[in-house]
Amino acid sequence: QVQLVESGGGSVQPGGSLRLSCAASGYTNSIYFMAWFRQAPGKEREGVAAIYPSGRTYYADSVKGRFTISQDSAKNTLYLEMGTLKPTDTGMYYCAGRSGIGAYWNVPTYNYWGQGTQVTVSS
Repeated sequence: QVQLVESGGGSVQPGGSLRLSCAASGYTNSIYFMAWFRQAPGKEREGVAAIYPSGRTYYADSVKGRFTISQDSAKNTLYLEMGTLKPTDTGMYYCAGRSGIGAYWNVPTYNYWGQGTQVTVSS
């Protein structure tokens, strides 16, 4: 089993920054690929950023140039640095991991999910 726990969410003004963390524990060797998703009220969950074990990254167009995903393998921790935040970035942010391959944002292919951390961007 794998447990994922997010932290770092909060309220911030437009243009501000936040850093999210996702601590993984348990059988983390089973995780091949990790990503961040978000979900706004009344909307579907959407992919934000993903990272391969090699460090190669992939971003949704809406966050390119503003968000950076990274990982610290020694600490089993995934990060999401978010800058120039917009009200449209508001939502619950989830860390996810999977054992196999698949399309970046295919939600059912992810085996493991955290409980989420809320990000609110508002003036």
